[in-house]
Amino acid sequence: MNILFEVIGGLGLFLYGMNVMASGLEKSTGDKMKKIIEILTSNRIMGVIIGAIVTVMVQSSSATTVMVVGFVNAGIMNLAQAVGIIMGANIGTTITAQLVSINLSQLAPITVGVGVGIWLFTSDKRIKSYAEILIGFGILFIGMEFMKNAVKPLKHYEGFKSLLISFAGHNITDKTLAILTGFAITAIIQSSSATTGLLIALASEGLLPIEAAFPVVLGTNIGTCVTAMVSSIGANKTAKRAALIHLLFNLIGTGIFMIFLSGPVIDIVKRFSVNPERQLANAHTLFNIANTLFLLPFASFLVYAVKKIIPYSPEEEEKMKGIKYLDDRILETPSIAIVQVMKEVLHMGNLALESYNKALEAFFKRDEKIASETFKLEKIINEMEKQIAQYLLKVSNEEISGENREMIDGLFNTINDLERVGDHADNLAELAIYRIENKLKFSDQALEELQIMHERVVKSYREALTSLKTGDIKTAKRVIEREKEIDLMEKKLRANHIDRLGKQQCVPASGVIFLDIISNLERIADHASNIALAVIDAKKN
Repeated sequence: MNILFEVIGGLGLFLYGMNVMASGLEKSTGDKMKKIIEILTSNRIMGVIIGAIVTVMVQSSSATTVMVVGFVNAGIMNLAQAVGIIMGANIGTTITAQLVSINLSQLAPITVGVGVGIWLFTSDKRIKSYAEILIGFGILFIGMEFMKNAVKPLKHYEGFKSLLISFAGHNITDKTLAILTGFAITAIIQSSSATTGLLIALASEGLLPIEAAFPVVLGTNIGTCVTAMVSSIGANKTAKRAALIHLLFNLIGTGIFMIFLSGPVIDIVKRFSVNPERQLANAHTLFNIANTLFLLPFASFLVYAVKKIIPYSPEEEEKMKGIKYLDDRILETPSIAIVQVMKEVLHMGNLALESYNKALEAFFKRDEKIASETFKLEKIINEMEKQIAQYLLKVSNEEISGENREMIDGLFNTINDLERVGDHADNLAELAIYRIENKLKFSDQALEELQIMHERVVKSYREALTSLKTGDIKTAKRVIEREKEIDLMEKKLRANHIDRLGKQQCVPASGVIFLDIISNLERIADHASNIALAVIDAKKN
């Protein structure tokens, strides 16, 4: 039991050190993570490189894959781009194994001491993040030394040694058992790097030759997929597809290497080093690089396969009109989360515009089916406002700049304006149905006036969304100026309508509908002006 407790303690220190180091790396990179994602293109080779870099930063292929699932779920990247990132993540995670295979335990206490000293005597956040990297690095190696010392007594347990050596067997049962062992340990502790660290600790004491270690390492690569698979629960099907790609990639690679290439890989790593720790780390790296080289040309096939395994129904495609870009997993990188919120707000704004256009189209064409589409959109818009507001609160609780905090405050007001536009569109759709059910007639002049005002309002609203997207103050000022013109137009149309009523050129019932319509149009223009004012205020600050 003492051995077990010491191993668990060492593993805990290893994981804690890795998390502290990852946190320091992420803080020190700041908005660089956002820039790394921004340079992502459909070029899969670039995706592999970025996946490896990000994984080195966060010190976990599982974390990177979970991030990718979040990005796919939020629409930041498509499946084709995700494939490269996932493959690169598998390569990036081998860097930790390479580090811990080098005996740096003597430097660990010094590194922790220097790191803590820097952390205590500086108030600069960037320097503190560098100190965290040093502290995490040192704790990681202290944990590694704990594990090595803990497993030393196992040399004297013949049963345990026989079990590990059996993993080197050539029959399918032994190989499968070794792979399942690696899978199970990684699935439980949620870190392939930690599992590899434990294997290196065993190898350092001569308990785990490379022939036995290699199939266990292959199992760790499958086990690391569990985190992403669990993460995809509750996400959209595209995100589930990304997680499945990760699993298929590692399953196929494990199958190929276990059947055809385990012997050559073991021969290669033995030629490069006689140190069992280095052999294991090199085998881990070689597998992931070779697997990427083998399967990268077949990335399109992987995408095709997961689309067939997890298809979208037409009904699900329709439901995707709601929230597209928000995902809690992105909150770990607030700079990206804010960009996604802005995209979601613009998406909400475009849905409100679509809802408004359909309401007027239903009125002019006297089509109840089109009006019913407005009602559906209005429900989506209402739900979007709630979800975006909740997400804005979550982002505001993260460590963000003052400028970003002001932007978030402005977006709270903007989503309220957009929701109100949806409400006015809903009102207009109800007026359209009332016209249809009561077979109300309008004069050509009245319809022409409504059409002209509608076009002005649409133009104003579109420009408000453009100014929100680009931050262009000139466009925002045009919206505010046009809002005054629309106010005057509403008064003029109201006077014209009263004049027509006096001359008995239209029936009173139609007149009431006319007045309600121009009132709703004027209110939509007001909300467009509010959005434009928020853009101007944000730029002033």
